[in-house]
Amino acid sequence: MLRREFLTVRSRLTPDDVRASAAALAERALDLPELAHARVVAAYVSVGTEPGTLALLDTLRARGVRVLLPALLPDNDLDWGTYTGEESLARVQHGGKMALFEPRGEHLGPDAVTDADVVLLPGLAVDARGMRLGRGGGSYDRVLARLERAGARPSLVVLLYDSEVVERVPEEPHDRPVHAVVTPSGVRRFREPSP
Repeated sequence: MLRREFLTVRSRLTPDDVRASAAALAERALDLPELAHARVVAAYVSVGTEPGTLALLDTLRARGVRVLLPALLPDNDLDWGTYTGEESLARVQHGGKMALFEPRGEHLGPDAVTDADVVLLPGLAVDARGMRLGRGGGSYDRVLARLERAGARPSLVVLLYDSEVVERVPEEPHDRPVHAVVTPSGVRRFREPSP
């Protein structure tokens, strides 16, 4: 129900709204000290009216950051590949789900994400505690569990629109808070990443 409400609001955004938000989002995100010092960033390519990520990915790559992008596996887990520019993306249709832009070429395995200094997470909302509401597929829950099992401590940052930072979202026992949210108007921190 709540997911549907956020998706309905997003569906009303125009391509100009999405473009303007993407530019502002990239600018805010690139000011994050975590991204300024990152060697490896796990990210994703936005689709539809999601907050845009391509400008951010291209700037990170231009800075010499290794950008990892997910490829959805049949069991909803994520494999990873390296982003080398828009030409390195393939549009992949996954059954009845939305088409995703995934890295072409060699995939590095689900554990490649454990090398990331920062993980940029998609979402529909985040609350005042830093709890993220995803789309409900569980892919990023698996990623976060994998990071925890590996003892990896990357900064967890969710990219959203301003209206998607809310007072409270429902949470499951396995949910983990993010460290920060970046919106077109700024950054809000919830907790500092572990050293």
